[in-house]
Amino acid sequence: MDKNLKLSDYNSIWTKFCFLDESGSLSNPTDVLFTIGIIKCAQPYYLQSNIIYERSKRKFYDEMKFNKLSKNNIEFAQYMLDCLFKTRSLHFCSYTVDKKGSYFAQNFGNNIWQAYEDITIKLITKAALPENEILILVADYITTPKNIKFEINIKRKINEGVGRLAMAGVCRFDSKSNDLLQLTDLIIGAINYDLKLSLGIIQNGDKYKKRFLAYFKKNLGADSQSLIEGFRNYIFNIFVDKDIKKEMLKH
Repeated sequence: MDKNLKLSDYNSIWTKFCFLDESGSLSNPTDVLFTIGIIKCAQPYYLQSNIIYERSKRKFYDEMKFNKLSKNNIEFAQYMLDCLFKTRSLHFCSYTVDKKGSYFAQNFGNNIWQAYEDITIKLITKAALPENEILILVADYITTPKNIKFEINIKRKINEGVGRLAMAGVCRFDSKSNDLLQLTDLIIGAINYDLKLSLGIIQNGDKYKKRFLAYFKKNLGADSQSLIEGFRNYIFNIFVDKDIKKEMLKH
């Protein structure tokens, strides 16, 4: 398709919602891995409604986060994952970077907010943006300095970069208010955890986090392998920075 989309192309244009969250901290020097991930779907209503219905049925209203997995919520976390794998027309992509690696130092330096923007743009344009799609980005809210215009910059830079209207809008919400942001957190948390286990950053690990990770990898079809090499199928595109793979060779 011609990348210059026209109103007459409406029957062949997909408008999709992207739910973005991050795992790890750009500002914490001891947290060496940073992952950004996106759940992308045309009609988030179907996935969201299944989760909301089950919450109401169980009278379970806690926020779901990978770092807060416990015996009280692990079953519901697995249910949310089941919902994702049963939903059609849905894709997930993520990018994990090694903050101590040469790529991060050369491209992002010490400007963590610029790094957050640039990694987000890289993930969307390289892995989540076919020529016939227009996206709406819903991102987890994080406190930033007043001079940081994440929403404005992401939209402008993506549209300028591809030379068309590709990003219709960007808005950040508190993840407590959105189950799909929470589901993104669970997945990227599991990916980060798997990499840290593979690199020996985490030795034994938490049993509930490991249980969710194993459940995720089983559904993914990667239960017998580390995600250090990344993973790709028709739904998932998990990209891992080459500096992390180099680090793995040392172990």
